[in-house]
Amino acid sequence: MTNPTCMTTSPGPRAGRREWTALGVLMLPLLLVSMDVSVLYFAVPAISADLAPTGTQQLWIFDIYAFVLAGLLMTMGSLGDRVGRRRLLLIGAAAFGAGSLLAAYANSAETLIGARAVLGIGGATLMPSTMALIRTMFRDPGQRAKAIGMWSGVMTGGVALGSVMSGLLVEYFWWGSVFLVNLPAMALLLILGPALLPESKTTNPGRFDLLSVPLSMAAVLPVIYGLKEIAAEGWHTRYVMSVTVGLFFAYLFVQRQRTAASPLISPALFRGRGFGPAVSLNLISAFGMMGSAYFTTQYLQSVLGKSSLEAALWGLLPTVLVGVAAPVAAALVQRGVPRAHVVAGGFVTAACGYGLLALVGTDSLWLVLAGAGVLAAGIVTVMSQLMDLGLSTAPVDKAGTAASLLETGAEFGGALGMAVLGSIGTAVYRHGIPSSAPAPAQETLGGALAVAQQLPARTGDALVMAAREAYVHGMQAAAVAGVVVLLGAAVLALKVKTPDE
Repeated sequence: MTNPTCMTTSPGPRAGRREWTALGVLMLPLLLVSMDVSVLYFAVPAISADLAPTGTQQLWIFDIYAFVLAGLLMTMGSLGDRVGRRRLLLIGAAAFGAGSLLAAYANSAETLIGARAVLGIGGATLMPSTMALIRTMFRDPGQRAKAIGMWSGVMTGGVALGSVMSGLLVEYFWWGSVFLVNLPAMALLLILGPALLPESKTTNPGRFDLLSVPLSMAAVLPVIYGLKEIAAEGWHTRYVMSVTVGLFFAYLFVQRQRTAASPLISPALFRGRGFGPAVSLNLISAFGMMGSAYFTTQYLQSVLGKSSLEAALWGLLPTVLVGVAAPVAAALVQRGVPRAHVVAGGFVTAACGYGLLALVGTDSLWLVLAGAGVLAAGIVTVMSQLMDLGLSTAPVDKAGTAASLLETGAEFGGALGMAVLGSIGTAVYRHGIPSSAPAPAQETLGGALAVAQQLPARTGDALVMAAREAYVHGMQAAAVAGVVVLLGAAVLALKVKTPDE
């Protein structure tokens, strides 16, 4: 893989105080966008009491943000390359602020769903635009690697921080406060952005291909929806069909990009050595990260019996290693360690994290936290280097498109990780639960805990113990599968050929 010290092109001009200040301004809204994925975890009871949503509406309140964001990433990345990344970023910040204000004072479930959709639209503009602007502002390879490492750390830490922030705000204020915290950051970006951020866009972008927009959404949304539902509900026909439909539209979308005069996603991006592997390996890294989160969150709450807020607070500990991983990886590459070795080492480190998770029992708090921390450090090492590789390989005028592809791949990888590893864990759980247990207990650990409360004390305690042991066995099996996948990715990373080789 590309080592910046071995690039044939000379380093670009070094960024100064202005660019690093601008990066700081970009990081705060990026943190809030990532936090919004999990910020409703503790607000749901209060929202339910206030707005009385139906079960379907409650699901949409949760999911609409992530679905809209994932579906529009490619569109917004390409649009930013055409109209200007700073312009699109500021428009997105205004939309995100407006959506936050509307959500905070929503007086119905329908209004809150609509506001969350607006937040998703704003988030879809902010994520690729911030990364594309980093590519524009930091031309020196070493500085760009550090900046992207910070970007990766903020994105990863924001998801964990969102649930804690939600719990604290709902504890002392009302549920709408979880949205109002977005407003100062977006206002700061709107005020300082025009002065600090450079404008950049493609000089001759060609006509915007409108047909590709619905095709891209029809490809992304059914696949992500189907994979998430498979992780939660199992391999039902309708979810498999959803994935199949999405893959069909993905085929149509790819064909459109190959034949359109001015495609939304230029196929030329994948002809550059390094970009395709960066997207693919980044997908695998997200597979590993989200696959582990699926188990560790439920382990803390349902196996160890922590409250939701306690689980969220404990879950912050593994992110401490995240803040160290990306800078260390960037320093290693700058000192001449081949990027391929750093990425492979990150995958091996993450596999070791899964190895620790494969050893957990029903009372292994510190082992789970250690495993999650080691895994997160390895994944952030990988992601930061692959983001840098993908952006440095792509032309500057396609930075937004390149960033959106890397992020869309991560969305697919995360959903796939939850579906595959979650299915392995569920299958082992169902095999390990006694056949005499009530039907809900045979489906999920949560079902077993709910049923146990209605049984006599001794019978309920026995069911809880059996269910927790079955869940841990399922978690161990999924962790072993994670080890295999990540070690395979490490081997692939070593085999990738890039321009400097």
